[in-house]
Amino acid sequence: MRTTVSVSLNGSRSATGGPAVPMSPEALAESALAAVAAGAGEVLVHPRTPCRRESLSPRVVGPVLEVLRRAGVGVALSVTASTAAEPDPAGRLERVASWTVLPDRAVVDFGQPGATGLAEALLARGVAVDAVVPLGGTAGPEPLARFLAWPVREPGRVRLSAELAAGDPALVAGLRGLPPVPVLLYGRDVAAWPVLRLAARCGTDVRTGAGDVTHLPDGRPARSNAELVSAARDLLAEARGLPTEERGLPAEARDLPAEARGLPAEALGPAGRGAGPAGGGAGQDTP
Repeated sequence: MRTTVSVSLNGSRSATGGPAVPMSPEALAESALAAVAAGAGEVLVHPRTPCRRESLSPRVVGPVLEVLRRAGVGVALSVTASTAAEPDPAGRLERVASWTVLPDRAVVDFGQPGATGLAEALLARGVAVDAVVPLGGTAGPEPLARFLAWPVREPGRVRLSAELAAGDPALVAGLRGLPPVPVLLYGRDVAAWPVLRLAARCGTDVRTGAGDVTHLPDGRPARSNAELVSAARDLLAEARGLPTEERGLPAEARDLPAEARGLPAEALGPAGRGAGPAGGGAGQDTP
């Protein structure tokens, strides 16, 4: 079973978010290198201007990516393309079209207007898409419905990133009927570690990092993104140390296609056999 650990280095947090939150391109590069050394297979950044406003400008996105690559960050680099960086849907399209340095992936929130067109524009530029769909809490059904209505023509370059409001296995039931794309499960703040444990049981890709959570599973403040990645890998290893039948795989998770969960068909039982080859995100994977 192969699981990609993505690390969200800074998210939408400010410099007051704690010592684990890097801001400058140089601090992002240092944090990324340490996180990759700890086991992260992808790096997600929210590029910022010198006054620390999120931006999709090519004069902001390009230099950040170049600093990370020159520093030797060799895994997939992802940026977010959200309303926090550019509120206008047409403006986001213009920004993406003007990028001179491209990320490997981009995060598109399907709870925001213009998501489908933005995802298509990114794919047309050769950028893989992480389609964020919030589930549970105050999230309504519209983001998932919008994603399911999108005719995904390149499933190998699209991943569903489900943001769960809680580590509730019942929320995974909402992912029935997916196209054959990989799935990443993550939560924020108090939901972050319960959702990661659920993702470990389901066999999906996972995400951690100061952009999502600033405390460790035991409640202590995290000192770095590397510490958060290390904790995530420890939880994944703990889940894999148990026989499959003892991991309490949620019944709802068995409805996910094998391609999405990264599990061999045999792990699904008779209903899952013949579902196709296992899949997963690109980048450094856990064994």
